[in-house]
This record gives sequence, structure tokens and C-alpha cells, in this order.
Amino acid sequence: MSGVAGRYATALFDLARDAGAIEKVEEELKSLRAAIDGSPDLQGFLASPVYDRAEQVNTMTALGERAGFSALTANFLKLVAKNRRLFALEDMIRAFCALAADERGEVSAEAATAAPMTDDQVKALRLEIERMVGKAVNLNTRVDPDLLGGLVVKIGSTMVDASLKTKLNRLKTEMKKA
Repeated sequence: MSGVAGRYATALFDLARDAGAIEKVEEELKSLRAAIDGSPDLQGFLASPVYDRAEQVNTMTALGERAGFSALTANFLKLVAKNRRLFALEDMIRAFCALAADERGEVSAEAATAAPMTDDQVKALRLEIERMVGKAVNLNTRVDPDLLGGLVVKIGSTMVDASLKTKLNRLKTEMKKA
């Protein structure tokens, strides 16, 4: 792990492991990620440099209290806000979850689709990825309407792009060559 997100995630992971709270912190961070994904206002707040340090710390403190986060997670959020690194919070969450999955011997994967997948589709995709990598897979799914159809799967640094958008772009490129 490199960069700001990797350093913060690694530090939090080490603290969580020492406290025996990896699962708890991961659960809290996943619920925070869901809140971020569901709130354009929160996304804007995290990305905006307009808010001063005190506003960021106060907001993250209130968010942690309202969500009932453990002291470790709440203090982490306050530290990130105090150090004005909220812009990288989503990457920190992803990095922490990847570290936790690695600790459990799992592989993290992310699938983006144009429409929500059914539970059966998610299960089938997870089983196929597990067959390919030979390990348990922690699969996160998200909807990206820009894909038009198909899916994009990321497993570590490997990406499999079977989206309609990419196929149409390839066809467009080939037609320009002809």
C-alpha cells in the first residue's frame, strides 16, 4: 500500500489488529462507505477544500457519534479530518477492507454493472471468481449506469471489462480504421 490512503489504512489496520477489532472496524467502515455512496452531500463535503479544519472535525465527530462507531473508528475519522485528508477517505476504506480480506486469506474484488444484480447473479459471479483465483472472494458490487450493459470486474490490479460501453468504443475505433 502506498500513498496517503495506504499509510492511513495500514496504521488503522495495525491498531485494529492490536485491539482485536478488525471485523468491527471493517463493518463500521463499510457502513460509512454505504452512507457516502448514498449521499451526494457527504460526497461533496469529503471532496471540498472549502470547509475549514474545525468544521471537518466537528462533522466527522458528529457522524461517528450518530452512527455509533467504536472509539477506534471515531478517533480515526477525527484524525483524518484534523489532518485534512477527507478527500482520500474512500480510498482509505477500500485499502483497509483489502488488508482485512488479505488477513482472512480472501481476495477482494469489485464488480460494476449497469443495473443492480440479483442475489443469484452475485452468488454466481462470486463462485466464478473463486474458481478462477482459487481463494475465497470478498465481492463488492456497485451500479454504474455509464456502462450501458455488461460488467467490469476488478480483482486486485487485474480488470476484466465486458461492458457494452467498451465494446461499442472498440467497434467505433475499428470503424474509423476502415
